[in-house]
Amino acid sequence: MIILASASPRRADILLRHGVDFLVEPAQIDESVLPNESPTNYVARVSKAKAEDRLTSLKTSKCKLVLAADTCVSIGSRILGKPEGFDHFVYMFELLSGKTHQVYSGVAVATGPEMSSRESLVVSTEVSFRSIGSNEIQNYWNTGEPQDKAGGYGIQGLAAEFVERIEGSYSNVVGLPVCETMQLLDRWNVGGCLGRNSV
Repeated sequence: MIILASASPRRADILLRHGVDFLVEPAQIDESVLPNESPTNYVARVSKAKAEDRLTSLKTSKCKLVLAADTCVSIGSRILGKPEGFDHFVYMFELLSGKTHQVYSGVAVATGPEMSSRESLVVSTEVSFRSIGSNEIQNYWNTGEPQDKAGGYGIQGLAAEFVERIEGSYSNVVGLPVCETMQLLDRWNVGGCLGRNSV
């Protein structure tokens, strides 16, 4: 059993489908981007901070460790967070339309006092969107799907029709890179439904 320091239903669904037992305890931290912070450094820093924030829960539970993750969408060095409203969403989608952007996820595990034992990683994926018309942008917003997602879209949902090409981990774009996360948990003796690698 582990603590998942995230309120993301997509991350919870991924872990459930892969047989990981967990308790959801979302971290309460400031996720603001620091001045001149790169996307890689941002997701690495925030995922580690989320894990550290929930470490105290290990003292009162039977969980072995904390798993935390953070995902961002970027185009160039510009980090696109969750849309703050319709105008912000339009701004982001006009940037993404007809271009290739990057999705980064930081994943961190921690256990022990003050993160005495910890490990983290960053995974990146390139996603290319076709050109998207203004009516499509409006209609997609109206579905409600973009409003709680980094970059304003969910690749596992209706936004899939905008995607021309993807290079790298699909599950990373959803919010949790499955291959890398399961390998990370395996090293900490937290097996999923396929069991541990004995090699």
